[in-house]
Amino acid sequence: MAKKALITGATAGIGLETARHLKRAGYSLILTGRREERLEKLREELGAETLAFDVSDRASVEAALAKADLKDVCVLVNNAGLALGTASVQTLNLDDVDAMIDTNVKGLLYVTRLVLPSLIKNAGHVVNIGSVAGRWTYPGGATYCASKFAVRALTEGLRFDLLGTPVRVTNIEPGMVETEFSEVRYGGDKEKAASVYKGMTPLSASDIAETIAWCVARPAHVNIQELVIYPVDQAGVGPYVSRK
Repeated sequence: MAKKALITGATAGIGLETARHLKRAGYSLILTGRREERLEKLREELGAETLAFDVSDRASVEAALAKADLKDVCVLVNNAGLALGTASVQTLNLDDVDAMIDTNVKGLLYVTRLVLPSLIKNAGHVVNIGSVAGRWTYPGGATYCASKFAVRALTEGLRFDLLGTPVRVTNIEPGMVETEFSEVRYGGDKEKAASVYKGMTPLSASDIAETIAWCVARPAHVNIQELVIYPVDQAGVGPYVSRK
């Protein structure tokens, strides 16, 4: 059977590097994202099928996946996600709350529900990109942490629901990874985003992509349930970072 992977949020960061790693491992690709111009480049670079939609928009997800060729999909990487701001609960922007919950939780569920029939048929693998924020909270991160705690719960619940099928489910929980994540969180402020990683060596998107590729390459009877991945310069969330 042909190997095909569907990756959400594939236009940058972990999603993009995962696409490159899985392409080298012999997978054909369906790549999704909101930025059509970046998807166009990925069609050229990786020969991928691309779908432009926002995972938080249920109607768009349903319309796009209804047109996609899902029959050979055996890997789903739920990578699309974001954090917005670091406000305390008492000063939260409720539009940011909606965006984080709709993308990180509901978007993951929308896509997973529609791709699962193919994954069950193909003895597939769901890889969810969680976060260390799905295990430990920190000031100014209540909503984002709640969304990633939900990803952990959904991963564990999905494993129970799929028990007896050949589908594997994995939650990857990275610490500090230098991608566009902080730039998005701080509203495009590149200087503030860069300061997050100042004086320490964060993980790279490729580090996480390599880990994902390793997980899906395990023997069919092996399920990597979850992996917490920190850079050496980080021992926990919040202030537990070594600055040189």
